Amino acid sequence: MNIEKVYLPKESILANTNYDYADSYKSEVNHGANEVDSVAVGKAFFSSSPKWITYLFDLRNRLVSIFGLKTSDQIKDKEEILNNFKGNPGEQLGLFKVYSKTDNELILGEDDKHLDFRVSLLLDTIAPSKRSLTISTIVKYNNRFGKLYFLLVKPFHKLIVPAMLKEIIKHIEMETTTNIK
Repeated sequence: MNIEKVYLPKESILANTNYDYADSYKSEVNHGANEVDSVAVGKAFFSSSPKWITYLFDLRNRLVSIFGLKTSDQIKDKEEILNNFKGNPGEQLGLFKVYSKTDNELILGEDDKHLDFRVSLLLDTIAPSKRSLTISTIVKYNNRFGKLYFLLVKPFHKLIVPAMLKEIIKHIEMETTTNIK
């Protein structure tokens, strides 16, 4: 699977947003005859994280709670929440709140005292059974601590996002294959 670093897509809702940092990673999704929409991608985002990323988020939550930053609570009944997930603005899953939803894009994120961040999950059609998926992140620093915090997080972020993209695509392709049978 080829994952490439790209510019923030001009088609993204985030393209007209003010930010201090942005990155985007893109790859192709083969989904056969099944339609894939932003909600399916959102469900895959929340359910296909590699274990090492889950451990890093747990460590992050323990460390930042000391400074009074927002952390994600342990999610009870995650499977039930995912089954009922509609991707509607205001829905919350862990640290991520849905800010916007279209058929092709889901905007997730959170605002905190040190920084605000948004994640775009953007689908684009390449061919009848092939789409591209781009994960973009933008960060707006609210103070010096936010800039310092992201300086420490950025090396991990650059590893996490491509790994998440790979797992999301695997999840979607496996789901579409399973649904065909």
